[in-house]
Amino acid sequence: MPTYSDPHADAREASEAIRGLAHATQHIEDPEVLYPIIGETLATTRRLGQVLDQLARAHQHHTGRARTDDGDPAAGSQLAFEAAAALQEASALVDRADSTLDRAFNRAGQIAWQPARDERWISVVFLQGGEADPVMEMIDRQGTDAAIEFLAGWDVGDETVDAALENGYVYDAPPQTPADRVATRDVYALTYSPDLGYVGLTRQIDALPDPALLGIDTPAEVEAPAAEAPVTGEPARGRHRGRERREGASWFLPDAISEVAEARGIIR
Repeated sequence: MPTYSDPHADAREASEAIRGLAHATQHIEDPEVLYPIIGETLATTRRLGQVLDQLARAHQHHTGRARTDDGDPAAGSQLAFEAAAALQEASALVDRADSTLDRAFNRAGQIAWQPARDERWISVVFLQGGEADPVMEMIDRQGTDAAIEFLAGWDVGDETVDAALENGYVYDAPPQTPADRVATRDVYALTYSPDLGYVGLTRQIDALPDPALLGIDTPAEVEAPAAEAPVTGEPARGRHRGRERREGASWFLPDAISEVAEARGIIR
């Protein structure tokens, strides 16, 4: 606690308080505290300018008692005068910093911080071995954006979220190992390893993908009957897959990839 009477003790306490603040502000999780912290820092800066002025006057007031280590009064007085002048210069610089800090305080007070987004990620699809080969070839030929767009065709919104929650495929960040490569696009993260032979697509759990990425021109468009869907190696864009799967198929394995893999004799 400040003594308000012992300047040396209060200076030590102020130094420790600023040291603590410097440590505490290394990582600020809640931006709501930024405005009040700047306000307290602004008040501290103004008082620092006052302290420097008062220290300058104290040097001037006690000039007659100033000596060097050798006892030279003239040299001691000169040193006291120069110290006072430097303190006054420092006070002026602090005043300039105060004006700039006041501008920061004003701007920060006008910010309406929004709640942090839920950064949990869910698995959309995970393929390995022969099932991952067609996607690996797509990455080599067309790049990761094409692979993300291709796999995103099987993100069916709440159904995908429910399946991931049910199976425990929920993560604080896109899962990856040192052997993995990661690419992102929109709200998706593609994790793949050519050496280990797997590829996975994850999505931020509460984020809405760009409809264009899913190939949906008109999101509200009524689905065409499944029987009318073209049978190709590409997903039927803008259409959700049903719950019916071919016998033995993985829930997270897209039908189109299955068809490509079957055509190459990878799976049967």
